[in-house]
Amino acid sequence: MAILPLVHIPDPILRAPSKPIERFDGDLQKFLDSMLETMYDAPGIGLAAVQVGEPIRVVTIDCAEREVNERGEEDPDPKREPIFLINPEIVATSDAPNVYEEGCLSIPDYYAEVERPAECTVKFLDRDGKEQTLEADGIMATCIQHEVDHLNGVLFIDYLSKLKRDMVVRKFTKIAKQSGKPFIG
Repeated sequence: MAILPLVHIPDPILRAPSKPIERFDGDLQKFLDSMLETMYDAPGIGLAAVQVGEPIRVVTIDCAEREVNERGEEDPDPKREPIFLINPEIVATSDAPNVYEEGCLSIPDYYAEVERPAECTVKFLDRDGKEQTLEADGIMATCIQHEVDHLNGVLFIDYLSKLKRDMVVRKFTKIAKQSGKPFIG
């Protein structure tokens, strides 16, 4: 496994639709493991392949509660419940809305409240290529919708006002220009 470099806005790859996975092999399994390791290292609860520069329809998610001790320190050996969504398709959403403060590994240190459906149903292939269906609510539903949006070239800032979205993009464009490494962080 390897920690993969994260792609940040304004890299145009984040706006490109991702291609479906057609072959399950050892290379895909290694990539899934590296994506998971990258997500945990970041740290995050979801990661789409396009966020590490691979525009393929692959997502890793782990919304398991992180245990924190009385000193406010996270458990060094946390309970992990990773889910791999390959070629995910959201097939149903609830009418009831839910608002969460979202962040994104491709937009570091920026958070905003986003309204999405409170529940969703997603069909996908699991790590072994078996078809699965998952009904989700709460933070899991939000995370699934956020990551599937990535696969479609949509970012959570697209749900914000044009003014807020433009301010974020300008900030990260300026950072990219100043760093001399235009897009990959």
